[in-house]
Amino acid sequence: MTARRPSLTPLSTRLRDRSPGLSASLLNGVVAAGLGLGALTVLVLGLWISSPYPDSGPGGALHIAAALWLLAHGVELVRTDTLSGAPLPVGVTPLLLLALPAWLLYRAGRYATDASGEPDGPPPVPVRTAWLGVVLGYLTVGTAVALYCSGAELRPSWGWLTVSLPLVAAAGAGAGVWSAHGCPPEPLLIVLKAVPGPVRRLVFGADARARVDTAVRAAGASTAVLVGGGALLVAVSTVWHGEVARASFLQLTEGWTGRFAVLLLGMALVPNASVWAASYALGPGFVLGAGHPVHPLASDPAPLLPPFPLLAAVPDAGPGTRLNWAAALVPVVAGAVAGWFVARAAVRRRGHREPPRVRWSAVRTTGVTLLTAVVCTLLLALLAALSGGPLGVGALSRFGPLWWQTGPAAGAWTALLGLPTALVVRAWRLRGAGALRTAAEPEKPRGGQKPKDPGKPKDSAKADAKAKRAEDKAKREDSLPDEDAYDILPAEPPAELRIELPAEAPTTETGKDRETSKATETTDSAEPTDPAATKETPGTPEAPGTAENP
Repeated sequence: MTARRPSLTPLSTRLRDRSPGLSASLLNGVVAAGLGLGALTVLVLGLWISSPYPDSGPGGALHIAAALWLLAHGVELVRTDTLSGAPLPVGVTPLLLLALPAWLLYRAGRYATDASGEPDGPPPVPVRTAWLGVVLGYLTVGTAVALYCSGAELRPSWGWLTVSLPLVAAAGAGAGVWSAHGCPPEPLLIVLKAVPGPVRRLVFGADARARVDTAVRAAGASTAVLVGGGALLVAVSTVWHGEVARASFLQLTEGWTGRFAVLLLGMALVPNASVWAASYALGPGFVLGAGHPVHPLASDPAPLLPPFPLLAAVPDAGPGTRLNWAAALVPVVAGAVAGWFVARAAVRRRGHREPPRVRWSAVRTTGVTLLTAVVCTLLLALLAALSGGPLGVGALSRFGPLWWQTGPAAGAWTALLGLPTALVVRAWRLRGAGALRTAAEPEKPRGGQKPKDPGKPKDSAKADAKAKRAEDKAKREDSLPDEDAYDILPAEPPAELRIELPAEAPTTETGKDRETSKATETTDSAEPTDPAATKETPGTPEAPGTAENP
C-alpha cells in the first residue's frame, strides 16, 4: 500500500504532455485527403456505372480513382497495359485537379490552427503543431493510396511520390496555417537573409516588407494577365479551328457517357492549355513531342498525334504569320500592368486637390520593378513545370512548355515593358505637384479664427518648421504599408469639432485689483442722492450711451 508507483516511461510522458491541437490537426489532414479522394471516386464510379460497356469491374474503377488522386498531386504514373508490354509514363497533371487538394489542404491548415476571432478567445494552436499534424495526417492517407495502386495497371512512380506528394501537402497546409495567423511577414523576410548584403540594401532597403509586398502583387497581376490572355488565345484558336475540334470530339467515342468523360478531361486541362498559350505568346512556345516545337515564328507539331479537342487549337504547321505574331500583345499588356502596380505603390494620391506623396524615388522604383520581374520569372517557371510532362516514350516523352525558357522570357518581358511603364506612370502621378504646393490660395476659416491675410508677410522660421513637421509625418506614413497607414489617428480633433469654452476669471486677485473692483461695484450700485447732480449742465455735451432725465 505504501509502495510508490513506477514513474512514467518517456513515451507516456510525451503523450501526456503533447499539445492538445496535435490530434485535431492529424484528423484535419486525414479528412482533407479523404474528401479529395472521395470526390474523385464518386465521379469515376458515376462514369463507370453509366458506361454501357465497362472494361473492368468496380475494383478497376476504384484503382483509376486512386491513381487520378495521386496524379492530381503531380505524381507521375506508370501505365503497364500497353501493346508492347513496356511500361509508359503518364506525367501531365491536370491543373484543375491540382486545385482540389490544394484548396482542401489550405482549409485544413486554417481549421487546425483554431484561431478565435474574439479577443478573449483561446489562443490558436502553435504553428508547428498545426502544420505538422495536417501534413502527417495527409501523408498517411497518401501512402495508403499509393500502396493500394501499386499492383494496378496505373501505378505510381515511387520517385515522384516521395517528392511531389510531400511538397503539395507541406505547401498547402503551410499556406493555411500562415493565413490563419494573420499572414505575418516574418517567414517571408527570413528568405531575404540568403540575399547578399549589398544587393539586399540596394533592392529592398529599409522598407523591405513594403517592397516585397508590392513586387508580389505586381507579379501576381502580371501572371494573371498572362494566363488569362492565354485562355483567350485558346478560345479564339478553338473557334477558328471549330470543324477540326468537333470532328476530334466525335471521333474519340460514340456514347454520351464517353463524350461526357472527354468533356470533363478537356475542362480539367484548360488551365494547362492556358499556360501553354501564355508560353506561346511569350516566345519560347511549347513542344508537342520531343523535338517538335510550336512558337509564333514556326509550328512543327509531332505527326500522328491522337485526336483531342484542345490539340485542334494548335496553329497549323508551317511558318508563323502576322496573325500568330499578334499573340505578343498578351505579354505587352502583362508588362504594362506590372509597371502600373509598381508606380501606384511608388506615388500615392489621396485626393484630387491633395499633393501626391512620393514613397520611392525613380531609382528605388526601378529596383522594385526588377524585383517584380524576378518574382514573375519564378511564377511562370513553376506553372510551366506543372503544366507539362511525358505521355509516353520516344516522340511522346515531352509535352508542354520548357520551364527554363518560359520563366526567363516572362521576366524579360516584365522588365523591358514594366520598367518604362512604371517610370512614366510615376511621373504622370506626380503631375501638378508643384502647382498644388505653391498655389497662393487663402486658407478657409476654421472655428472662430479669422482668415489669414495673404498680403501680410509670414514668419519664415515658423513656416519652415511647419513644413518640416509635415514632411516628417508624410515620411513616417509612407514607411508603413497601406493597411497600417490608416491606423494613425490625429492627436487632436479637427478644428471644426472643437468647442471654444469661455475663459474663466482668475481665482486669485491682488490687493490693488480687489480695491478697484470694490470701488467699481460701489459706484455702479449706488443711487444718486442729489437730484441736482443728475441734471444736465448747460453747455456740456451728453456722454454717449447715457439716458436723458425727464
